[in-house]
Amino acid sequence: MSMPFYVSPEQMMKDRADFARKGIGRGRSVAVIRYADGVLFVSENPSAALHKISEIYDRIAFAAVGRYNEFENLRIAGVRLADMRGYSYDRLDVTGRGLANAYAQTLGTIFSSGAEKPYEIEIFVAEVGDTPEEDQVFRLTFDGQVVEEHDVAVMGGAAESVTKYLEERYTQGLSRDDALKLAAAALGHSETGHRNIPAGDLEVAVLDRTRSQERKFKRLDDKALATILAGSESTAETPGPTHRAPEGTGDPTSNGTPDGAAPEDIAPGPEDEPPVAP
Repeated sequence: MSMPFYVSPEQMMKDRADFARKGIGRGRSVAVIRYADGVLFVSENPSAALHKISEIYDRIAFAAVGRYNEFENLRIAGVRLADMRGYSYDRLDVTGRGLANAYAQTLGTIFSSGAEKPYEIEIFVAEVGDTPEEDQVFRLTFDGQVVEEHDVAVMGGAAESVTKYLEERYTQGLSRDDALKLAAAALGHSETGHRNIPAGDLEVAVLDRTRSQERKFKRLDDKALATILAGSESTAETPGPTHRAPEGTGDPTSNGTPDGAAPEDIAPGPEDEPPVAP
């Protein structure tokens, strides 16, 4: 009779952890940044059908990397738990911390069980408060550990290089647009070089405390992303003040400068054509 194959518990846990890390590392990174008015989620996701960033409840959002079917099951379970708790008790009883603890119990149980493989996922659970000090971002690993993140956090893909890029350039009190530009640049940064990620390949959402609705979650579409990343959102939405040519130029048409452009920024053109801004 042959002896049964034996693996020590320590080695089994190590093998399961390595297996999960490899699966998570194959995914594209997700970055979370706290900005002045809330929490920003940015991920490279060319798929228009599969969302890595989603809403859970009024002030709570969810982001994940790894196997889609696994984190989608957890997302749906989180939505059901939040709805049931809010309906049975009060909407204020639904908190990001409570959801993070529930997810941690599920992930920890699956990881320590020898009957099934560990989940190849990592999760962000974020809640926006009435003030920046009340914002909370929790990161949950494949083995059920919970870590509260501050300012910036990244998971999946080249998480180390993206995190380093963000930490070196992040400052508190960033606007939403500045935080988005920083996150997009960080996701395109790698040890081998830098690439510009098209707006259509980004999935972006925010928890915006300034929204008047109960629901603070909002997605940014491709058109808005392209405008922000091009740095032209302010001029596209609100025209700037009219600039006048300096006195003494002798130009009788100096008051006809287009809104939002200084005279020295106007490209020269024929007299019968209007000036065109570069």
